[in-house]
Amino acid sequence: MQNFTFQTARSILVERGSSGRVGDLFVDLGCKSILVVTDRGVRNAGLLDPALRGLESKGMATAIFDQVVADPPEAVIRSAVSFVAEHRVDGVLGLGGGSSLDVAKLVALLAAGQDRLDDIYGVALAKGPRLPLVLVPTTAGTGSEVTPISIVTTGAGEKKGVVSPILLPDWAVLDADLTLGLPQSVTAATGIDAMVHAIEAYTSRRLKNPVSDSLAREALKLLGDNITEACRNGANRDARHNMLLGSMLAGMAFANAPVAAVHALAYPIGARFHVPHGLSNALVLTHVMRFNAPAAEELYAELASTLIPDVDGSAADRVKAVLYRLETLPGDLGLPTRLRDVGIGAGDLPGLAEDAMKQTRLLVNNPREVRLEDVLAIYERAL
Repeated sequence: MQNFTFQTARSILVERGSSGRVGDLFVDLGCKSILVVTDRGVRNAGLLDPALRGLESKGMATAIFDQVVADPPEAVIRSAVSFVAEHRVDGVLGLGGGSSLDVAKLVALLAAGQDRLDDIYGVALAKGPRLPLVLVPTTAGTGSEVTPISIVTTGAGEKKGVVSPILLPDWAVLDADLTLGLPQSVTAATGIDAMVHAIEAYTSRRLKNPVSDSLAREALKLLGDNITEACRNGANRDARHNMLLGSMLAGMAFANAPVAAVHALAYPIGARFHVPHGLSNALVLTHVMRFNAPAAEELYAELASTLIPDVDGSAADRVKAVLYRLETLPGDLGLPTRLRDVGIGAGDLPGLAEDAMKQTRLLVNNPREVRLEDVLAIYERAL
């Protein structure tokens, strides 16, 4: 019998238009004044409006922090915490992409005053308490709304994670209508990011468990079946809904069976070259999978039927098929496919490899041991 622990958000609301109901959720949480954490793009696009109307209808005061940027640096976190100090808020709403949700989680924690950012990088170092927290994603990719993880870019250009169940929100709210306006490139990159979450959770060396496995398979099916339609016909509400649901399920999976070398190699690409996280993952995904195949062939073969219903043959044949599907998908969706396409040259690879090896929290989960020379060789194949 396998022993394991599974943790996720306390409550989940999946409903089109549900972002307008966040006022009700905060009433139930006993809140009266809400900090809204987002970015300027989301605010300017009007995506905050339904939530703000919902909060106003319940007589709640709101303060909006819209300074979140991609791959948020420590300075943004500290600025948001200072912003809280200037406003008497008793709840936090994160609404936006993964970066906004990650910042919202940390602000809810740090604003309570018991934890310091410098002290909580790593696993289970943050103790809380935190302010009541509701998270509403506007992209179908990170799954941050159901993960106990916040990723921060440090001053050295390195990404570090704060991992603690205290970061799991009181409510995760999935409103697919908020994703209808996403450009194809964002839909594609965030969708592949979610697929990577499912694949790495299913093959994680540590903490792999049957609940995460089931969620990962269902997530990969939803994502694989809908990503092309969501990219080509962004107004298809069913495809958008399925992508958002798949992203959340993948987030629940990898929150409990952690991601590994794909993310470890992607993080330095994002930190050094400001490549969006989902695209960074897409650029190295199949190269890492080929490296892992000797140790994860059976698991990759099991996932093949999820992405390719009519696949058959030996395990090696099925792995070959799934690699071809994942290798051709980014290009089919209009994404860059090589590191050189995003401005990375051969001379950059040793530095990237050194930074990737610092991601020990992730590399320990990889199905095959990874050494510095392995990382460099993977980057070289991806160039």
